[in-house]
Amino acid sequence: MLTLKNVTAGYGKVTILHDISIDVKPGEVVTILGANGAGKTTTLRAIAGLIPVNEGTIAYEAQDITTLPAHTVVVRGITLVPEARQLFPHMTVKDNLLLGAYTPKARADSAKRLTEVLDLFPRVAERLMFQAKTLSGGEQQMVAIARGLMADPSLMMFDEPSLGLSPILVKQVFEIIDTIARSGRTVLLVEQNVFHALRIAHRGYVLENGRITMEDTAERMLNNPDIKKAFLGI
Repeated sequence: MLTLKNVTAGYGKVTILHDISIDVKPGEVVTILGANGAGKTTTLRAIAGLIPVNEGTIAYEAQDITTLPAHTVVVRGITLVPEARQLFPHMTVKDNLLLGAYTPKARADSAKRLTEVLDLFPRVAERLMFQAKTLSGGEQQMVAIARGLMADPSLMMFDEPSLGLSPILVKQVFEIIDTIARSGRTVLLVEQNVFHALRIAHRGYVLENGRITMEDTAERMLNNPDIKKAFLGI
């Protein structure tokens, strides 16, 4: 479904990603692990068309999307749930959600999509007419995920969805991501909480200093002593 081949990217003259290759198959949950500054967010931003790719290619459903702008990438079926939610704080929850229905198809079905999304997020339904800034961090994360679903994507990318949340809310967020994956959507997940990420993933990649240093099944990565030492503190 998604293939990054020898991708080099960064910001201006600063190169962050060095010749990385990643493959995500339809229906998979794939996680990218790495320390802060390893290039995980940059990878998602390159896929989403938010930063230019200097070398290499990105293909989605056998079509080259390397140079496509972000709004076209969304139309193709990819959405990014960004780090720190990035909601419009003074707008209502409902208006934030409707902004997620960006594509022509999603706009045409926005009422139906809204009903489906609110069924998945009853707490969001209760806060529908509240300003986004009045919600708790966990509620805002639910809105951010719901907004991503409003575009009816085939591939959802998550950037640190559990950041700043309590352990109970972290568990809820991963249950929701797992539910999204089980509904048939493909998921690419960047997450510091390695244990939870690998528990719901099929495969994973380790990114260090902008380079892929490991690729394996999630089960083997959970039992890998290097992963345990580096990320799980075992």
